[in-house]
Amino acid sequence: MPKTPKMPKTPEPMEPMGPMGPMEPEESTEPEESKKTAEGAEGAEGVEGADLRFLELPVDLTGWPLPGSDAVGGPVPPGLIDWFARGASALAALFESVDTTEAVWTYGQDRTIGFWVRVQSIEAAIHRWDAEGAIGAARPIDAELAADAVRQTFEVMAPARREWTRAPQGAGERYRFRQTDGVGDWAVEFDGGDVRLGPGGLEPCDVEVAGTASDLMLFLWHRIPADRLAGVKGDRETLDRWFTLVPPV
Repeated sequence: MPKTPKMPKTPEPMEPMGPMGPMEPEESTEPEESKKTAEGAEGAEGVEGADLRFLELPVDLTGWPLPGSDAVGGPVPPGLIDWFARGASALAALFESVDTTEAVWTYGQDRTIGFWVRVQSIEAAIHRWDAEGAIGAARPIDAELAADAVRQTFEVMAPARREWTRAPQGAGERYRFRQTDGVGDWAVEFDGGDVRLGPGGLEPCDVEVAGTASDLMLFLWHRIPADRLAGVKGDRETLDRWFTLVPPV
């Protein structure tokens, strides 16, 4: 099976430079409202190196679940849903207004805006499932989108997570993931530091799991246990080792 190429390194942040060396910060010309938004973001500590002003958080973050903190129970704080809805609408409008083949930085081999459209579509789907599950029964994820999320896990997230977390070397573990409500059939092999992806069913595997595209996605994203899948054949210890080879981040 062809190996999945290694992930590009995240560039280190650089200090702004002028002709004579580091640039002195200019006096702010931001509107007063923008300054208030930035002040609110400054209170949201917990993400090292992140500029939270881009989140356009309100000034009063009382009761908000801040980055790096534990989940907050109780009633939804004022403004949180409206803030999230504005951000989601702005992101959708941005994707609709740009050429998705335009080159941008990514952490995968696809270096286009289309990479981020794919990632954010998957993120929205999994967190929609989370939100519905928090208040009742969550609906399955769309089969076509879920199948793409499964493939994206093998193509992008598995190599990236292994690199980000210094995961243990693979010892030839082979997995088959078979979709029961579509044509998806994937074989994944871990060979040293490489992740190899190929069509399922062509060669023997240590363990085979079967399920709907939605259930396979939810399993790979740590949402449901293997017992919820349609079937598991083979070495259960190898299946459990998947999340050691592909650690959460």
